[in-house]
Amino acid sequence: MRQFRDEETGATVWQLTEGTAISHPAYFLQSSFYPHNAGLFFTSYASGAAQIHEINWPHDDTQRQLTFSEPGIHPFSPALHRDEEEICFVRAGGVVAVHRKTLAERTLTQTSSGSLGECSLSADGEWVTVAAKIDGQSGILVGRWSGADWRFHEFPRTVIHPQFHPLEPDWIEFSGDPAPRMHRMKRDGSGLECLYLHGNEEFIVHETFLGLTGDIVFTVWPYRLMRMNWHTREQSLICEYNCWHIAPNRAGTKVLCDTNHPDNGLQLIEVATGSRKAICQSKASNGGSQWKTSRYALREDFAAARSTAQASGTLSWMEAGVDTVYGPQWTHPHPSFNHEETHVAFASDRTGITQVYVAKIPE
Repeated sequence: MRQFRDEETGATVWQLTEGTAISHPAYFLQSSFYPHNAGLFFTSYASGAAQIHEINWPHDDTQRQLTFSEPGIHPFSPALHRDEEEICFVRAGGVVAVHRKTLAERTLTQTSSGSLGECSLSADGEWVTVAAKIDGQSGILVGRWSGADWRFHEFPRTVIHPQFHPLEPDWIEFSGDPAPRMHRMKRDGSGLECLYLHGNEEFIVHETFLGLTGDIVFTVWPYRLMRMNWHTREQSLICEYNCWHIAPNRAGTKVLCDTNHPDNGLQLIEVATGSRKAICQSKASNGGSQWKTSRYALREDFAAARSTAQASGTLSWMEAGVDTVYGPQWTHPHPSFNHEETHVAFASDRTGITQVYVAKIPE
C-alpha cells in the first residue's frame, strides 16, 4: 500500500494494489467500501480469472481472496448486502452470494443458457435484480435474497444497470440500449414505461438515483448533469459540465464524478448550485472511442465489438473487456463514496495496469 499526495489538489491518495494483474473497485453504482472503515472489496485477476478480494484499508495492507472457483466472476457484478456479511455476484449464468468470513457460497438463482450483468440490491435487503439475456431474450431477473421467487421479465432491447428505487423497493429503474435510455417497471413486471423519449443524438448515460431524494440524476454526455423528478418526470439542470460516471451521496446534495475529454480528474458537484470541487487526478486512460462523440454507437461503430462479446459469452458489447467502443471498462475510474463520505475509491491504469486507489476528499 503506497500513500502519496495528488499533484494538483494535494489530496492524500492510497494505491491499494500492485502487480501485473488488473484490479479494480466495484462498478460506479455500488460502493466498494465496508461500513465503519472496515476495509473494502474489489475485483482482481491475480489468480488468472476475475475473483473477489478484500483489503483491510485503512488499517493495513492485508488482503484476502473471497472467491476461487472457475470460471471467474462477472468483474463488475459484486454488491455488498446490507447485513455486511455477504457479497452477491454473477458467475456462469448464476447469481451467487459468498459469506465474507466463512467463504461459504450459496446460489440465489441459476440459468442454464443465460448471460447476466451487474447485481443491484433493494434498500431493505430483501430483493436482488440483475440485467440478463436468456435464450437470446433480453430483460431483468428479479428475486428474493433468500433465493425464492425469481422471475425473468422480458424487454425488447439489451438491458443494463437495473437499480431498485431507494425509497420504493417495488420499483426498478433500468437502462435500455440503445436509445431511449431510461425505463422503469415494478418488481413483478408490471408498470413498464419509458421515463424519457429521446433519440440517438441525445447521449444519456450513467443514470442513477439521487440519494434518498428518490429522483434520478443522469449525464447528457458530454454536456451537462441533469435531474429528473421521479413522479412528474420534470427535468432540471444541475450544471453544464462533462460529468461522466456519477455517484451521489446519500442525502442527494452532492454528486461524485469522473471526467473525460477533457479529463479533469475526480470532481464533487454541489447539486443546489452546480459548483464543483476537484478531489484528485485519476490519470486513467479512459478507453473507448465513443466518448469522443456525443451520440450512441451505431451498428458500424460496434459491429466488431459485438461479435467479440457474443463469442466470449458476455452480456453485451458494452461489457466486453476488448471493446474499443465504450471500454475496456477497467480503464475507467468508476468512483464511489465510502459510507462516511470522506473518501472515494477509483480505478486507474496510470502505472500501465489498472489498480485500486482511494483518495481523501479535501476539506
